[in-house]
Amino acid sequence: MADADGSSPRRKPAPEADGRAVPEDVSDDAEGPGGWPEGLVAVGGDLDPDTLLRAYRSGIFPWSSDPAVTWWSPDPRAIFDLETFHAHRSVGKSIRRHGWRYTTDQDFEGVMRACAAPTPDRPETWISEPFVKSYVELHRRGRAHSLEVWEGTELVGGLYGVTLGGFFGGESMFRRRTDASKAAVGFLVEHLRRQDFLLLDAQVPTAHLKSIGAVEIPRADYLRRLRAALERKVTF
Repeated sequence: MADADGSSPRRKPAPEADGRAVPEDVSDDAEGPGGWPEGLVAVGGDLDPDTLLRAYRSGIFPWSSDPAVTWWSPDPRAIFDLETFHAHRSVGKSIRRHGWRYTTDQDFEGVMRACAAPTPDRPETWISEPFVKSYVELHRRGRAHSLEVWEGTELVGGLYGVTLGGFFGGESMFRRRTDASKAAVGFLVEHLRRQDFLLLDAQVPTAHLKSIGAVEIPRADYLRRLRAALERKVTF
């Protein structure tokens, strides 16, 4: 990937209902050392699947590709702690009321496109066609996975992410029913616990992620956990 230069746009995350929003321009007071937005480590390069995997191994993830790919490693970092996470009580009620069922890897591209679909609160997202193409290829290689929430035959919620060893890097989630994305996270946590994963990354801390159980940790702690997770021999 190419390093950022002074002519690159300055960006920061904007809030959204689920997952990450399209980065927006920011003022100078939101910048970190050297005039860069806090957490931005590079601008440019491509979304080649091998490049993506190298980035995740280094604690970096891509975010937006228009006009250029931006690469991020925020401090603090959001995670769902696999040892302490507890699902909200309302989720169990919604599951019973709607009769939801879960699958994994049944409709990876469908989940990605649902995450990218516009909503009244979020007219566009960072998930462009280049993102879809690259992550679908990672899925084909067994490095990206989806979790689906179904109500009958309708896909009502889900999420997707990247796996390396005992690491799951959550990328985005969506809901078409109240609590469906919370249910997806809860099921994912239980699935990763059964598979002996160590780290569930939620990337950028947001109010929404905190409301469904994400916690913040320092980047140094995150990188330490990541190194340990990469060494774990498990499968999704």
